[in-house]
Amino acid sequence: MNFAIVRYLIGWLMGIESLFLLLPAFTAVIYREPELPAYIATALICMVGAGILCEYKPKNTKFYAREGFVAVALCWLVLAVTGALPFVLSREIPFAVDAIFEAASGFTTTGATILGDVEALSHASMLWRCLMHWVGGMGILVFMLIVLPLAGGQTIYLMRAESPGPSVSKISPHMRDTALILYAIYFGLTVLQIILLLLGGMPMFDAICVSLGTAGTGGFGNWNDSIAHYNSAYLQNVISVFMILFGINFNAYFLLLTRKFKQLFKIEEIRVYLGVIAVFTTLIAFNVRGCFSSLRESFHHSLFQVASIITTTGFSTVDFNQWPAFSKLLIVLLMFIGACAGSTGGGMKCSRILLLFKGVKKEMMSLIHPRLVRVHKMDGQRVQHEVMRSVNAFLVAYLIVIATSILIVSLHCEDMVTSFTSVVTCINNVGPGLNQVGPAANFGALHPLSKIVLTFDMLAGRLELFPMLLLFAPETWRRNR
Repeated sequence: MNFAIVRYLIGWLMGIESLFLLLPAFTAVIYREPELPAYIATALICMVGAGILCEYKPKNTKFYAREGFVAVALCWLVLAVTGALPFVLSREIPFAVDAIFEAASGFTTTGATILGDVEALSHASMLWRCLMHWVGGMGILVFMLIVLPLAGGQTIYLMRAESPGPSVSKISPHMRDTALILYAIYFGLTVLQIILLLLGGMPMFDAICVSLGTAGTGGFGNWNDSIAHYNSAYLQNVISVFMILFGINFNAYFLLLTRKFKQLFKIEEIRVYLGVIAVFTTLIAFNVRGCFSSLRESFHHSLFQVASIITTTGFSTVDFNQWPAFSKLLIVLLMFIGACAGSTGGGMKCSRILLLFKGVKKEMMSLIHPRLVRVHKMDGQRVQHEVMRSVNAFLVAYLIVIATSILIVSLHCEDMVTSFTSVVTCINNVGPGLNQVGPAANFGALHPLSKIVLTFDMLAGRLELFPMLLLFAPETWRRNR
């Protein structure tokens, strides 16, 4: 283990975070809010920490998979703790466990909150919560690759550890260029959404916060009733469209910009993703028809909630906890499916679901034709055995973490639906669950131990489980002989 490079990467992370903290500090100045010292103090703490950790550049800057996974996991833990400091110092969220839960939910783009009255927050904290979504959506380590003075191909290990999906591909031969292209697309779509929301009459501050939350598929908002506060079909439809767009693999946008339409149309995952949205929207719309005045309104709200849940954004226009059992079950299924790999969405990812189905089909064919040789193919290309192995391993680890978490949470929660959906929504980075943690409620009433477990689940789900799990493996910390 090259501990020096891990320390150096954490230092860089804290330095970058200190710069992002200046944005809510500037917001506090504009609105003349007393929370300004909390953000300035946190920025200074991060800056000092960065100076100490980065004072000496490691002589050996090479790192491999082990250092990459450990660095990413520790960086996200540091993000959760330092990101919580402004809430604690300003006394807006005075308890450390609650503040860390809120910060972890922000950076992991989960959107689960312990706050009962979001509207009581300062403008600075509202912006910080949504900014955490935007930073965490594409990945702060991916952002670091743009400015980090490290050469060589080893930076792929950072992107593999932080980027969602069963595999990570380069857009450009150089990882720094790949990271720059991804963030350019990300920033461009965010600005476009802000403009469209402003054209619909949304206030500037709200448009910025909502767009940051949509881009990161996070779900933190400025109002207790979420997007239902904006009683505008236009605004809600714009947000629906952009939630879907941010749930698509960003490689597809690069292919679109470079006019490689043939490769774009070959992507099976996007077809499955859009197909699931269409089918589930139709099923739910007809099932909840009696809850609305017209079928058109039913489709409008159904599409919004399906887009919100499958992309794991977590915004809401209605309390789907009041919907029929059939629709609520479909909502829970969407939590598991998730968005596309390489997007800002969470969940298992459509590509994994697709590969698992292909694996089941292959096994069935092998039972019927034992001598038949079949290979897995995705987008017309052969899927490597290592990818299928990682998908199967992910599924096993995923189920073990979910089962263990539910058991722990249920120790202090008598409601099985609440225990189950709170874990599922956190590990899939969705946000709202059902019953006591539904879209009209929050996680504030849960036991501190449950919040700690769910905080781990949010971090593990955002990092695809293994970086967080490797922190508990003794072999991870052994020095090379």
